[in-house]
Amino acid sequence: MQTTRLGKTGPEVSAIGLGCMGMSGMYGPADRAESIATIHAALDAGITLLDTGDFYGMGHNEMLIREALQGKDRDKVVLSVKTGALRDPKGGFAGYDARPVALRNFIAYSLQRLGVDYIDIYRPSRLDPAVPIEESIGAIADLVKEGYVRHIGLSEMGAETIRRAAAVHPIADLQIEYSLISRGIEADILPACRELGISVTAYGVLSRGLISGHWQPSGTSGFDFRAMSPRFQPGNVEKNLELVEALRSIAEEKGVTVAQIAIAWVAAQGKDIVPIIGARRRDRLAESLGALDVRLTPEDLATIENAVPKDAAAGGRYPESQLAHLDSEK
Repeated sequence: MQTTRLGKTGPEVSAIGLGCMGMSGMYGPADRAESIATIHAALDAGITLLDTGDFYGMGHNEMLIREALQGKDRDKVVLSVKTGALRDPKGGFAGYDARPVALRNFIAYSLQRLGVDYIDIYRPSRLDPAVPIEESIGAIADLVKEGYVRHIGLSEMGAETIRRAAAVHPIADLQIEYSLISRGIEADILPACRELGISVTAYGVLSRGLISGHWQPSGTSGFDFRAMSPRFQPGNVEKNLELVEALRSIAEEKGVTVAQIAIAWVAAQGKDIVPIIGARRRDRLAESLGALDVRLTPEDLATIENAVPKDAAAGGRYPESQLAHLDSEK
């Protein structure tokens, strides 16, 4: 497994990370035993970066990771935790709280649920409009001094906010959606990160399964974020799946899968970009890991660009009500 350093002062991590959100019900029911087996398989394959959020399953995801890490060397795992999102008893989202006092409270619960003494990368999940980013980052910087946090990250922040945050404390990485059909960061955000020496940990590299080559519009049982995602709605999903078929032709010529070529495309955009894959089954994990062996030539990249042009996706990456909370979209 190849490794890379996040930012100028961040931790050394595997060239691909495992996002654990889907193991806690965001995309329909998940199998607990298979989820834990998938985390174990990821660690065995050399993946060191595990990404979670304290609000995934209202703490369920952190406790799942704790169970999976029992008997493992904690110091060989880089735990990335997002915080600040508020949930209600029905599982809905109720806003964001990034006040210093709230962040100190949230991390206390995360440390307990994860069963660890420190968190490797701690990050606000969104910009709290009521709290200057300097205050939030300053509070996490205090946690760094106290030994509860090793590095600070950001999530879905715009270029101006990134610069303001970096002026308070070194930032290891920006976690943000980036894929063949979600390329908004290329205009201002990615250049700002590169100017400041901040890496990008890219989630949604398969656009929640839409461009995995496996998606079938048959629906799932239980809560599934995709049921409200604009790109999965009738009228949009058909157009997006046409892009997938164009990508499939390219993948087949190279003897790889659609998912592998989509992940490889993200990785090819720079050594400072680490794809976060959301596999929750071992077979999907194994397929995703195969992307590390895919080498895309300049000709390949041009062919992919022609098949899936920038801004070709139908529908936004979040519903309008959630886009309003994204500083990265302003």
